[in-house]
Amino acid sequence: MIVTQTPLRISFLGGGTDFPDFYRQEGGCVVSSAIDKYIYVIIKQRFDEKIRVGYTRTEMVDSLDEVQHELVRESLRLTGITRQVEVATMGDIPSEGSGLGSSSTVTVGCLNAMHIYLGEPKDPECLAAEACAIEIDTLHKPIGKQDQYIAAYGGLRFIEFGPGEKVTVHRLHLSDRGYRRLSESLLLFWTGTHRSAATVLAEQKNNIPARLESLRLMKGLAIQARACLEAEEFDELGLLMDQGWRYKKGLASGVSNSAIDEMYATARRAGALGGKITGAGGGGFLLLYVPRHHQENVRLALRHLRELPIALEPDGSKVILNFHGRR
Repeated sequence: MIVTQTPLRISFLGGGTDFPDFYRQEGGCVVSSAIDKYIYVIIKQRFDEKIRVGYTRTEMVDSLDEVQHELVRESLRLTGITRQVEVATMGDIPSEGSGLGSSSTVTVGCLNAMHIYLGEPKDPECLAAEACAIEIDTLHKPIGKQDQYIAAYGGLRFIEFGPGEKVTVHRLHLSDRGYRRLSESLLLFWTGTHRSAATVLAEQKNNIPARLESLRLMKGLAIQARACLEAEEFDELGLLMDQGWRYKKGLASGVSNSAIDEMYATARRAGALGGKITGAGGGGFLLLYVPRHHQENVRLALRHLRELPIALEPDGSKVILNFHGRR
């Protein structure tokens, strides 16, 4: 039995510039971090020849093509596992519609577990590239590449995409005190609304030719954010996030709505310097940068929302159990 633990993520700035339609020509970059909320993938051998997949439902099938969970199915296909196996996934939060990168986290976690199961461990670069191949090339999802890379690598990262297909991952080096200060300045609230990322992302992808200038400005904000983080000027990061959210809302009609706008305005009035809806937008979690002395005011102002306490996570996808037993 193999168990992998793969972190979910928050993205600070640059989201949207990691879409192939943009970065292949322009080059893109994001600032993202893994957080201490995870998706776990369990894989073990079965006695019979069937494939069993467990998540919010249970599948028991005779062949790989019958598996309905497309991320598990294509991860099995890519690694060459076609029978006599059980795979189960579980998460710290409901995965669908959270905006925390859960789909890519599942894919990276599955691939890591399956490669270890086969005795062929892969490095983060390989796991991320394979996850991108499954989600973007095989399943044709209208998404970018940041989620797969931050899930595989973990930590606080500045990730560059293109021009072309090259991806370069940089760890941002903060002091231990700075890392704690940043982590303690972030609040995450559940908006109470699930949304389908696919609809928002498909519109965002289609709008790229008409939004090039906004995306270039968002790329510039991510570059500035890297400098602010490495200088440990965290309040400046919060202000950059506010600018980034204004640009992000213009990428597609479903990114925000009147209810989200009111939540965000309320948080700003209470002392948040900046923030954004995580992921595609339209629902999920509201991420806020709030100086410590304003945090209770913000919590009081948003008391109708459920807070999810988080900390930044230094590690990417990893094996937490590797038990072979008797063969």
